[in-house]
Amino acid sequence: MTQEPDVLAPLEPETLEDTGLPESTIEQLVLKILYFRGDIYGQDLSTAIGLKFSVIQDVVEALKLQHHVQVKRSLGMGNVGAILALTESGRGRAREALESNHYNGPAPVPLEQYTALIRQQKLREGWLTKEGLVKACRGMVVTERLLSQVGPAISSANSLLLYGKPGDGKTFLIESLANLETAPIFLPHALECQGNIVQLYDPIYHQRIEEEQPSALTLSVEGSYDQRWVRCKRPFIVSGGELTLDMLDLRYNAHSKIYEAPFQLKANNGIYLIDDFGRQRATPAEVLNRWIVPMERRMDYLSFLTGGKMTVPFEAFLVFSTNLNPARPRRRGLSATHPVQTAAARPGRETSLSAFSRLSAHHAAFPARSKRSSRYRQTLRASRQALPPLPSTRCYGTRTQPNRLREAGCHSHARTAGSRV
Repeated sequence: MTQEPDVLAPLEPETLEDTGLPESTIEQLVLKILYFRGDIYGQDLSTAIGLKFSVIQDVVEALKLQHHVQVKRSLGMGNVGAILALTESGRGRAREALESNHYNGPAPVPLEQYTALIRQQKLREGWLTKEGLVKACRGMVVTERLLSQVGPAISSANSLLLYGKPGDGKTFLIESLANLETAPIFLPHALECQGNIVQLYDPIYHQRIEEEQPSALTLSVEGSYDQRWVRCKRPFIVSGGELTLDMLDLRYNAHSKIYEAPFQLKANNGIYLIDDFGRQRATPAEVLNRWIVPMERRMDYLSFLTGGKMTVPFEAFLVFSTNLNPARPRRRGLSATHPVQTAAARPGRETSLSAFSRLSAHHAAFPARSKRSSRYRQTLRASRQALPPLPSTRCYGTRTQPNRLREAGCHSHARTAGSRV
């Protein structure tokens, strides 16, 4: 397949204006980091904020002049090599900043900068080829018909409704798409919008591409990109029957006073799979109606606790996997012109024979596994014979059927006793 060229990395801000953040936000972040982490070098402070020390130097100097920050010890290289600490008045200012929120990570990215980069990282037309799709699905048996149905939906990265009977391999097929060769993306640790902080980077769902970290006391720290962003693989996020409509909006943490991004925002520039569609607490029509505006306009609207709205880009490949009849949810929730493509994961006779042929060839190549399985069955049979006998049926008053044993609370023995009777 054609390898997608690397996206342009976000450039490091050279001035405070380049960050897009007000000076008060950087000042509060400096105070909170010093409050939680204690005495640290100026370079460590710069690394924690994700900005060059030259960008935050004026803020640190202003805090020193106001006697909120003090220098405990210096290596003779200016504030970057000095150990900085809060004074008593600085601790008071830090506690005031904590009343707004407890965020003390890398500086957030303004929503405008995030939206611009997400649009740039969108996969271009023609990025997917048939050879690349077959290579990604090499662990399963797929038909030409299924590839012709799934391929255009993946290439357009709009949405896909995949249906089939339980066990037909729907989820495994979508999980295989994570093997597609694509360029890494950049996503911010957090977003800033209307004075609110939205935590976006999640190590559970985002696979970070590790890079060499510079020494804490190295003065010439020149990152290849803005350190407020994380370089990672394109995300693949799965939600099942536990999904509720509340999970698709901002979630406010009353303790930290920080918002957590919903799944579709974390899945931007990646794949978001709603598995077991139709098994959620909400009806299929309600779930589908939630996605009508995002899929048509490629943007989503999220709500803050204060009543404000946040308009974010929607660039996730949305996939529904279900064993329901697609005609019904499509008729109830989507119009016929809605951009949702459907595909049926129904393995036919030839596909099943091909899968069994592969399995037989695999066992023929590894005969020792069959022997181990035979020894396992022999050991299991011997262990069952060595088990103590079941309690006498006289303790239940009569020699009866398994339902009487269940009534007595012996659920684990009911099936065995029933087979013996």
